[in-house]
Amino acid sequence: MRHGETALNAARVVQPADTPLSAHGRRQATLAATRLAEMKPTALLSSDMPRAMQTAQAVSAATGLDIELLPLLQERNFGELRGRPHADLGFDLGLLEAAPPGGESAAEFEQRAATAWAAVVARRAASPGTLIVVTHGLMLRALLGLLLPEGQHIASSPPNTSITVLDAAPPHRLLLAPCTRHLDEGAPAGGIA
Repeated sequence: MRHGETALNAARVVQPADTPLSAHGRRQATLAATRLAEMKPTALLSSDMPRAMQTAQAVSAATGLDIELLPLLQERNFGELRGRPHADLGFDLGLLEAAPPGGESAAEFEQRAATAWAAVVARRAASPGTLIVVTHGLMLRALLGLLLPEGQHIASSPPNTSITVLDAAPPHRLLLAPCTRHLDEGAPAGGIA
């Protein structure tokens, strides 16, 4: 699941590491947590960035699960580009291959995503069942790019608090594409359909 909305991602600004959820993002997280609780999860992993941890706290409150922090799940480090509006960059940040000053390259980020996935798989093996992973848009996109066949890749970052469900064992099948049904008024919260 992607973290809830922040004021900076709503304003299309490259987020510093310490960016918290907005009030709207906290509400999104609560709605997503209710939906995830109905899936009877057995473990909860999260990036240690505040926006992901705050989202995971909502899931923890709804499920009773302890949050296990996995720094490997952090968003790509854009270094000195953090805090700048996307419109001022002059390029699509998601397509940047080189490492910005003080940041990581696309190749470094993809390697970290692969290492993060190995840690997620190891954690799930220790506690079979539904494992909730709270992370960031580009990390989700990178993970899905690593795990899914070419035709199932996601072109952009999934929406805030979107829930994505994958088969745990390879070949990984996308059981639920990034879904925000829990944010629709009047929609039932539960299930993965």
